[in-house]
Amino acid sequence: MSDTRRRVKVYTLNEDRQWDDRGTGHVSSTFVEQVKGISLLVRAESDGSLLLESKISPNTAYQKQQDTLIVWSEADNYDLALSFQEKAGCDEIWEKICQVQGKDPALDITQDPIDESEEERFEEIPETSHLVELPPCELSRLEEIADLVTSVLSSPIRREKLALALMSEGYIKKLLGLFRVCEDLDNREGLHHLYEIVRGVLFLNKAALFEVMFSDDCIMDVVGCLEYDPALVQPKRHREFLTKTAKFKEVIPITDSELRQKIHQTYRVQYIQDIILPTPSVFEENFLSTLTSFIFFNKVEIVSMLQEDEKFLTEVFAQLTDEGTDDSKRRELVNFVKEFCAFSQTLQPQNRDAFFKTLANLGILPALEIVMGMDDLQVRAAATDIFSYLVEFSPSMVREFVMQEPQQTDDDVLLINVVIKQMICDSDPELGGAVQLMGLLRTLIDPENMLASTNKTEKTEFLSFFYKYCMHVLTAPLLANTAHDKNSKAFILLCLFCADNFQTAQLLALILELLTFCVEHHTYHIKTYIMNKDLLRRVLVLMNSKHTFLALCALRFMRRIIGLKDEYYNRYIIKGNLFEPVINALLDNGTRYNLLNSAIIELFEFIKVEDIKSLIAHIVDNFYKALESIEYVQTFKGLKGRYEQEKDRQSQRLNRYRRDARSLDKDEELWFNDDEDDDDGEAVDKRMEDDFSDSYGKYMEAKKGKLHVPFLSWILTVCSAGAANGSNGANNNGKAAVIPPSSPAVTPNNSSTSSVKTVALPATPVVKVISTNSAVKMRSESPVSLF
Repeated sequence: MSDTRRRVKVYTLNEDRQWDDRGTGHVSSTFVEQVKGISLLVRAESDGSLLLESKISPNTAYQKQQDTLIVWSEADNYDLALSFQEKAGCDEIWEKICQVQGKDPALDITQDPIDESEEERFEEIPETSHLVELPPCELSRLEEIADLVTSVLSSPIRREKLALALMSEGYIKKLLGLFRVCEDLDNREGLHHLYEIVRGVLFLNKAALFEVMFSDDCIMDVVGCLEYDPALVQPKRHREFLTKTAKFKEVIPITDSELRQKIHQTYRVQYIQDIILPTPSVFEENFLSTLTSFIFFNKVEIVSMLQEDEKFLTEVFAQLTDEGTDDSKRRELVNFVKEFCAFSQTLQPQNRDAFFKTLANLGILPALEIVMGMDDLQVRAAATDIFSYLVEFSPSMVREFVMQEPQQTDDDVLLINVVIKQMICDSDPELGGAVQLMGLLRTLIDPENMLASTNKTEKTEFLSFFYKYCMHVLTAPLLANTAHDKNSKAFILLCLFCADNFQTAQLLALILELLTFCVEHHTYHIKTYIMNKDLLRRVLVLMNSKHTFLALCALRFMRRIIGLKDEYYNRYIIKGNLFEPVINALLDNGTRYNLLNSAIIELFEFIKVEDIKSLIAHIVDNFYKALESIEYVQTFKGLKGRYEQEKDRQSQRLNRYRRDARSLDKDEELWFNDDEDDDDGEAVDKRMEDDFSDSYGKYMEAKKGKLHVPFLSWILTVCSAGAANGSNGANNNGKAAVIPPSSPAVTPNNSSTSSVKTVALPATPVVKVISTNSAVKMRSESPVSLF
């Protein structure tokens, strides 16, 4: 017996009534000592591991379907299937199953499980015949036939007997002949009976009947019968849709007639299941499981046949990447590839692996670069779906491709930058496409699914690539909207322009979500980027936004940074006085008890609980007077207490090691002088906005009417000019400024850089810190439900 003959795929039915592929192997029937009986064993062809061990139980109902399938249930809601490569292997195992159960191998089912009450009912009915006796197939007997078909649905045994009777007498084709007669005579009563009959035959759930009903010469008559639902005043026109409206488009001519027939059949059967048949009730839910399996295995066969046709796929991708291909043709090709990828989800893992590798070798990723940049929204949507299949299957394959691109192209047409551009320029007011692409980008930059080998580390190489070639494109909208000092005229105009632009606020929130993910997972790379771009200051400008969800996104970004408890970040926050916009937002919120209030309080509570000494000292020294009147939580009093405890501890430490009233000894001097005055090593690079304003301007031009592009471009020009004028500034000691000149930092412990005034609140007066740069202040009037 050859291995090929017994080669099988193992499937299990999941909770969604979909078949999950468990692997490919070779099946055998062997006596297993542990279970004391003959069992079906399937060992994986890859490593010989045991994929399936199932004892052939005398009471289990096995079904043979489509000549190469054996299906059975081992427990409640646990169905199994073996799909054989060859019919001979299926027949051999089926005979073994029937031999163990003492059944006739000529039948397609060994038995049906029935409950005790059903057994008792059948004991009272004398078995005069092996089959159900069918009335003559005549117009006058249609009502009787419909009643018979409907009555057997509640009995597994009678369903089986009726199915055998329908097959043995060629009854299906006779019924469909009567349908044509009734339709010619406009016999509505007969047509309504035929609807009940055909619907009931489908609910018999027998693959052998489906093979007849869905054949080329029968399927349209089956659809015709299902048009005459008695519950409808007028019949539906499903045949008209399938024959005239639905067009089979061959992007590349298919020469294999069997493949063409299989594609037509699958589409029509899917239409029957999804469109024509009503949603099954709880009682009817399992009646169509075989129909689902029929469609599933048809799709597996279609993908396999197409994949084996090398000339066909080669021609598809040649035309897809050919610059001479017209737009309509390219649209059809993209939709074909999308559907092809969707069908591939029916393949088992190793076959799916080979499938996507074939697509990669044929040039699917370079093709996506072309089609994702097209103006056609349908083409871009289809290309996004294809890209999602590739990323979900193998993000490493996509990363490997994009890391090879800089050798042969420029940054603007890199695949990831094309994806980012697509996300930024999404014309959907709800940004549905942008949300999908953001999820794909997060998958690509997630270190958890990056491979590591002895020769190279994908994480190191790809993240270096991403931050060098792509990060400036991703952050361009964020930096452009927060680029300048709040006193500048350009910034005021920009804020007024974007104040009511909900779509822009949503986009910035998506970008902040990705950046927050980077803070959590990328450590070194994102830390360098934040320092060089002074990114946190730029983000905290959004605390002024009228959109509370955007202010919360900005706050979450800062919270993730502080949550790392990294002293480099802490010193950066202290030197930039970056708590000021957060505290101003808290005071602006007043006594409203909402999500923004809770999130800000939680930030300071975390600092208190984790005892982050440098931040506690900075907050108390610079902002405690503004916060001491907030008494509905003990957070700020707790910060003050922590601060005083630390001062006492330091004082005791000094007294413990002081020998006399003389000057401090050498070690103590070194301890006090070990300060953060070495600005040379920690100065943030003064990079201005010239590297992103051009990219952002180009992306905004693509939004086609969604934004007033000339006005926004003028604003960005003014902003860029302001940045250029200030780019040569330096601090007094000649060192590089810690904060870019466009956003002068508030120096800690320097009272001249911030003003304190009293803000009247309903309960008690609260002292509010207001930066001298805060020319524009937007209040968040309403709470948001998500954070």
